[in-house]
Amino acid sequence: MWLIVILGVLSFSVEAEIFQWFDENGNKHFSDKPHQGAKRFQLNESYSYYRIKKIYDGDTLLLMNGQKVRLLGINTPEVEGRNKSSQAGGEEAKQWLIARLKKQKIRVETDVEKKDKYGRLLAHVFTEDKQHINLELVGEGLASINVYPPNLKYINELLKAEHQAEQKIKGIWGEEAYAIKLVENIKSGSFKGWQRISGTVKSVHHARKNSYLKFSDYFSLKIAKKSFKFFPELESYIGKKLEVRGWINRYKNKYSLFVRHSSAIKEAG
Repeated sequence: MWLIVILGVLSFSVEAEIFQWFDENGNKHFSDKPHQGAKRFQLNESYSYYRIKKIYDGDTLLLMNGQKVRLLGINTPEVEGRNKSSQAGGEEAKQWLIARLKKQKIRVETDVEKKDKYGRLLAHVFTEDKQHINLELVGEGLASINVYPPNLKYINELLKAEHQAEQKIKGIWGEEAYAIKLVENIKSGSFKGWQRISGTVKSVHHARKNSYLKFSDYFSLKIAKKSFKFFPELESYIGKKLEVRGWINRYKNKYSLFVRHSSAIKEAG
C-alpha cells in the first residue's frame, strides 16, 4: 500500500465487500456483513484524508485544499459573527469540534447531494480512527438532527443518538433557549431561530405546492407536496398533540415552521 501526501491530503485505496438488500417496505440497505437475500458487490473504495485549516462553528469547517465542508444531517447553534448573533450552545459546539479534530486528518463522505447552494461540500466527517463526527456531536447534545432529503444516510443512527442525548438532557436539551414553547404563547414571545413548538393539530389545509398542519389561526406546519413520501398521511395528525422542531418564520401576524422530514415531528406527552 502506497501512502502519498500532497497538499495536506493523505490518500489510499482498499478492497471492500459491500452487501445490498431491500426490507419488506422496499427500503434499500447496505452493510459490510452478509444478510439474507443480499447481493454481494466488490467495490474499490478510494479514501482521502484531509487536513483542516479552519473551523468556523460546530458544523462548518475549511479544508487545507480550500474546500468548505458543511456537516450533513445535523445543525449546531450559531456562533457570533458578521451580521449574526451567538445562540445558546453555539460556542460550546465550536470549541468541542476544535478540540476533537486538533491535529487530526479527516475523511469526508457525501450523500445524494454533493454540495449546497453556497458551494459547501455536504458530508459526513470521519476521523482516521473511524469516529463519526456528525454522530458524536449529536450524541453529546451539541447538535440537533436536520434531515434534508434526499440525503438520508445514517439517519437511523443520528435519530437514536439524538433521542439518547435528549433523554439525558445533554447540551442544548438542557438550554432554556430551546425549551418547548406552547403554540398559545407564540404571539407573545419573540421566538427566533431553531425552536421546539408544542400544540394540537386542528386541521390540514392543502394548497397547490404545499400543505399545512394548522395548530391555530396564526401557527401552522408547512410541508411541501414533494416531501409527502417522508410523512404518514397528513390527516392522521389531526387531533394529535405534537412537538415540532425547526426554524420559525413570520409573515405579517402569522407564523409557520417548514419541515422536510417526519423526524422533525414528535408526539408530545
